[in-house]
Amino acid sequence: MGIIIVIPAIALVVGDGRIDFRRLILGLLLRRLGHKSFIIDPYQRSRVMRYKRHFYTAALVLCSAAGTYFATHSTAQPTMGRQAGADNDYQLGATLYMQKAAEYRALTYQAYNLARWQLDADLDKKNVKKLPKDQRKMQRAVVVDIDETVLDNSPSQAHGIKDHVGFDLKQWYAWGEMRKAKAIPGSVDFLNYAVSKGVKVFFISNRDDVQKQATIDNLKNVGFQDVSVDNVILRTTESSKETRRQMIASKYRIVLLMGDNLDDLSNVFERKSVSDRFSEVDKVKNDWGKRWIVLPNAMYGTWENAIYEYGRLTDAQKAEKRLNSLELP
Repeated sequence: MGIIIVIPAIALVVGDGRIDFRRLILGLLLRRLGHKSFIIDPYQRSRVMRYKRHFYTAALVLCSAAGTYFATHSTAQPTMGRQAGADNDYQLGATLYMQKAAEYRALTYQAYNLARWQLDADLDKKNVKKLPKDQRKMQRAVVVDIDETVLDNSPSQAHGIKDHVGFDLKQWYAWGEMRKAKAIPGSVDFLNYAVSKGVKVFFISNRDDVQKQATIDNLKNVGFQDVSVDNVILRTTESSKETRRQMIASKYRIVLLMGDNLDDLSNVFERKSVSDRFSEVDKVKNDWGKRWIVLPNAMYGTWENAIYEYGRLTDAQKAEKRLNSLELP
């Protein structure tokens, strides 16, 4: 009499709703070879049992390998998702330098100490006599940028790096609304000193005008004394600051301009190539530390846009530009 072997159906889904890939593959193999009844003669029984044992062994090995493969790739998906975001890991060193390097603080103190020395020299009556007559009675003014010149936005930059998120206007507005930016070391002491000497301070920034109240609040919160809707001048139509500087210069004698970007100082630097920016800086080398004072910012700026030749590039194209711009031995 023959022996009837019936192989039951195999479940493919485990309790939490996920597919069990081991069962899936085993089921497919069994469905191919044995998911139906068949008759075996008695004298073939031992041979069938040997085949059965070998078959199950091979199937389990295959399923184990497949399970490992799918488990590995499943857990790798979050990492792949992060890599698919903004490629801004290259900003990590610059952001850490601003937040954790004592050398950075030394540089900002140095910049503002130098600014005070230059202001004191201008306040000397002997130097005033050297000015054209139409400027001698004009009130002095100091013009400063805001971001990375008097306010530190590195926490916003750090957030973007950790989450692999590029610049997003809504997130930038949200950061401004927090009013949590700290003062750049040395900035409060110098600008309040200037105010105490009768100097008018102007804050010119390319923050959008809708951020004005939050910006004023933040500046006041960190200790700047002369802050109002009149001397916080944000962007309304154009990114160039030249028109705003000229407006101030028509009523005040600008003693110092300070910023972390050359565009904060003069339009002669705007939209120039890397080599042309070098050339323009060299032409006025005697003005650095006197009329113009620059603060360090390696996180972002026109210097980086110049590397990209002011083009709208993908992250991959930007990375290639950065690598190709390196000077090697």
